[in-house]
Amino acid sequence: MVNLVNCPFCEPEKDENQQIVFESEHCYYLQHPKFQDVLEGTGLIVPKVHRETVFDLTPEEWKDTYDLLQKVKKYADESYDPDGYTLGWNVGDASNQSIKHAHLHIIPRFNDEPFAGKGLRHWIKSEENRRSSRKK
Repeated sequence: MVNLVNCPFCEPEKDENQQIVFESEHCYYLQHPKFQDVLEGTGLIVPKVHRETVFDLTPEEWKDTYDLLQKVKKYADESYDPDGYTLGWNVGDASNQSIKHAHLHIIPRFNDEPFAGKGLRHWIKSEENRRSSRKK
């Protein structure tokens, strides 16, 4: 396996607070209590082998990601009873990919949260995000 030093997703067991909730041959589903204080029930599906972006995943990693996603939904529905979900991949600095290891965000959403009804498009399509010029 190709893993990078200091990548928190290459060896998640090194973080004593990182919880490996589910594991498949090629991927983990991780939850970290530090990141669940506001986003209750949130977690990540990450490939075990270091892949910088979702575009670098192998067909086997895609299949495991899909299979884990189905398992995670059942788990989250039973554990948190959310009203919806926001799912997303960030790729590159412009999208705020702060950890350069592919990871799928799974965020349970609730009708009583302040930003209920505001998903990814709310932020990206807001007038404040309009570019001043376009490349041709």
